[in-house]
Amino acid sequence: MPGEAETKVDPKSEDTRARILRAALTSFRERGFEAATMRDIAQDAGVALGAAYYYFPSKDAIVMDFYRRSCEEMQPKIEAALKDVSGLEERLRELIRVKLTHFAPNRGVLHALLRNGADPNHPLSPFSPQTREVRDIDIAWFRTILAGCGVRIPKDLTPHLPDVLWLCQMGVIWFWVVDDSAGQARTARLLNLAAKCVAFMVRISALPLMRPLRKGALELVEIVKGL
Repeated sequence: MPGEAETKVDPKSEDTRARILRAALTSFRERGFEAATMRDIAQDAGVALGAAYYYFPSKDAIVMDFYRRSCEEMQPKIEAALKDVSGLEERLRELIRVKLTHFAPNRGVLHALLRNGADPNHPLSPFSPQTREVRDIDIAWFRTILAGCGVRIPKDLTPHLPDVLWLCQMGVIWFWVVDDSAGQARTARLLNLAAKCVAFMVRISALPLMRPLRKGALELVEIVKGL
């Protein structure tokens, strides 16, 4: 805003930070997250150990920076992918596809972080309080694809559905990370089928006969969110 001091980014400092991040991601892929040390990362990045700690006080801080950068970089990609897509099934498939494509070069990093991701109390878990900022941005996209998708969504389901779709996405991503088929072909089939099934379930959720099932599903959501 006018009158506010501009924040200047030192290009050399940012380059060093990015170099340490790249070295860390490579180290996590090759050594595993637990085995990789800050000393390894500093050496691979060609910086002093003290410099590595100056930019990142821990390996957790490096991963959090990776999450935030990835989230920021994906925003225009998601927006472009959804621009001319209207149906819920197509929107859901495209939204998740963009994320798989973006993370493909670092699929090994996500594999190295699986153990931490499975524990909701671990700060690097996508379910933890520490990752809420990134998670909320991600969930907001599911709210966006539901708006104007041409499907009538029951009022009691509306506030919870974005979270449910986000959980479905996390299941697809987990499958993709461990998928050892050529080019993760099984994941591509899974994503297509999951998008089709989820869109169908959302469409029929408004039917009167689905009310008891919907109530049970919402109770399950509350239980899962309470973990």
